[in-house]
Amino acid sequence: QVQFVESGGGLVQPGGSLSLSCAASGRIFSIAAMSWYRQAPGKQRELVAAESRGGTTNYADSVKGRFTISRDNAKNTVALRMNSLKPEDTAVYYCNGARDVDGTWPFDSWGLGTQVTVSS
Repeated sequence: QVQFVESGGGLVQPGGSLSLSCAASGRIFSIAAMSWYRQAPGKQRELVAAESRGGTTNYADSVKGRFTISRDNAKNTVALRMNSLKPEDTAVYYCNGARDVDGTWPFDSWGLGTQVTVSS
């Protein structure tokens, strides 16, 4: 079992920036990729970004060039820096581990997430 605790969400204006943080604990060795996902109202949860233990990253096309994921293996943390935010980035953001290096096979258990709202 692995637990994740997210922090850093909030309200930001379009074009602004926000950083999210996540700390993992438990069976860390089972994590192939630490990843961020999001779920907007009425939509399915989707992968935002993932970083493998070796540093390989995978981003959703919609956030490429704007978001940056950074993983610290020593601290078991992962951060997401979000720049040039758009209203369509509004969602609950979740941190989770994944069984694959691309982040497409997340663990079954989800935390509470953190709300990101992009609005003027």
